[in-house]
Amino acid sequence: MNTRSAPTRRTLLQGTALLAAGSLAPLTAFTQTTPGSRAPRLVTVGGGITEVVYALNAQGQLVGTDTTSLYPPAALQTPKVGYMRQLSAEGLLALRPDAVIAGADAGPPLVIDQLRSAGVNVELVPVSHDWDEVRRKVQAVGRAALKEGAARDLLERLDTQWAATQAKVRARSGSTPRVLFILSHSGSPMVSGEKTAAHAMIGYAGARNVLGGFAGYRPMTAEAMAAAAPEIILTTTQSIEAHGGVDAFWKRPELELTPAWKHRASGRTLVHLDALALIGFGPRTPQVVADLHERLFPA
Repeated sequence: MNTRSAPTRRTLLQGTALLAAGSLAPLTAFTQTTPGSRAPRLVTVGGGITEVVYALNAQGQLVGTDTTSLYPPAALQTPKVGYMRQLSAEGLLALRPDAVIAGADAGPPLVIDQLRSAGVNVELVPVSHDWDEVRRKVQAVGRAALKEGAARDLLERLDTQWAATQAKVRARSGSTPRVLFILSHSGSPMVSGEKTAAHAMIGYAGARNVLGGFAGYRPMTAEAMAAAAPEIILTTTQSIEAHGGVDAFWKRPELELTPAWKHRASGRTLVHLDALALIGFGPRTPQVVADLHERLFPA
């Protein structure tokens, strides 16, 4: 387990790349058993959940985070417990947490069982790639940190921002752009189908994911690019960096078969955003959707 040193760049890219997958699971009941008046010691697993801790000003209670917790920058300096699906009970328990708040896709399940057997309160937040997921994260952190009043206030502000963003998206007229999301932090590039965070964000921004008929991620192929014919490529800033910049990203031969590549000189057919902001479903989501909408529908 890494303690106070920041993770390597490679670790950060791997962590954000793996944020893209998600699954549904039941919400585990949470019972607060913090002794006395001491503020509960928290470990968060999932970048969006960690962001909520900072939004609630509860970072003083944070004793550990996973490697997908990349924002705000202060989160990089917290002790790391590993990747969200490859947790170690020994490493987690060494931090003496009162509560672990994680996405329902965290694991392995044996480690979750070991934490509960050791008396640690564990709350697993269902991953549904919608606004309710963000709300559940805020509520879960509020309960665990004993900041339920602050969580209600934060939710009220976020709900207002979300409603305003969605109203703006609905008011936009004109054609709906055909968008393809590519994830390429390391290894072979992958494209997103249905039931992914990227698919949901494209829809919330008022556009259409050109790939359907399958769930999750698949390798990017020339045949898929030609058939999908995306007008806009959406990716992460980390993907651009991993390729060595925008020009290098466009040199992938599969992209040459797309309308987006043919019109790349306009500067409008490639959109990239920070991975955690884009697919982390944290408290920045309303603003990220608003920014994405503006970039997909330039004036």
